[in-house]
Amino acid sequence: MNPDLRSQSESLLDAVEMPPIELRGHTYDEQRELVPELIETMNACGCWLLDQRTLSSTSTELKIELQLRSVFEFYSALLAAGIDLTRDSHILMRSLCTVRDHNPHRAQRRRILNARIELVFLAQNDDGAAADLARTAMGLA
Repeated sequence: MNPDLRSQSESLLDAVEMPPIELRGHTYDEQRELVPELIETMNACGCWLLDQRTLSSTSTELKIELQLRSVFEFYSALLAAGIDLTRDSHILMRSLCTVRDHNPHRAQRRRILNARIELVFLAQNDDGAAADLARTAMGLA
């Protein structure tokens, strides 16, 4: 392949920016205990916390950046923290892990992904937990 064409195609790939990753999930753990632990775990796997916001008394939002090559570690950290992701979030994370595994030329580059994680904290004895869980699953929470 012509080196000029290869460098042009690589610069075009670099110029294409991936849209932000939107993740939603819920947990039965305490918010004040889980969020600091989750942030520390995400830092350990190569994520950078950009913003943390409390959306309501039972939900919080984290905006982070991560490298494509560490997306598997990030996904594992979310699951290990006890966060139940929505179906769409699992599908998105699975596809990102597949991109990382099957496109090594892209994974070697330092592609930066932006992610927004919305966490809903449910009480174990909450009567409205089923309704909150349904809203979370549909992406309405």
